[in-house]
Amino acid sequence: MTKAKIMIVEDEWVTADDIRMCLQSLGYTVTSVTSSGEEAIQKAENDRPDLVLMDIMLKGEMDGIEAARQIRSCYGIPIVYLTAYADEKILERASITEPFGYIVKPFVNEDLKIAIEIALYKHRVEKERKRLIENLQDALPRITTLSGLLPICPSCKKIRDAEGNWK
Repeated sequence: MTKAKIMIVEDEWVTADDIRMCLQSLGYTVTSVTSSGEEAIQKAENDRPDLVLMDIMLKGEMDGIEAARQIRSCYGIPIVYLTAYADEKILERASITEPFGYIVKPFVNEDLKIAIEIALYKHRVEKERKRLIENLQDALPRITTLSGLLPICPSCKKIRDAEGNWK
């Protein structure tokens, strides 16, 4: 299995570099490292990572929660929050973006790996579920059309009507 491509959105460069080195040591590819929400959205469009590790407090006007919301809605890329903030209001705002994980700093490398692998797995399952639902919705009109066919007796070629009589 190929290791995932991950984008890091972190406003502290020392922390971002530590995360980058950790991810690379775990075998992941880091597509880019950015410190602002606006740039994160642009890089998500260009790089198309498999996952975004998102800090909540970022440089610039946009925080990580808003950037995550836009990345998730526009590109369908899963988000794992990696932040020092865990108060109730922030958790409530973050949960609305439907993150695939939430890790509070400081973190242990193994916890990061587990969160990433679970997020990637959940994302694959979610995509497959959506694909199956689309296939079922596409099949529904064909089933309706097929149910409208007339039952014909193969030997005598008579047709059965709605009351069950053969004519």
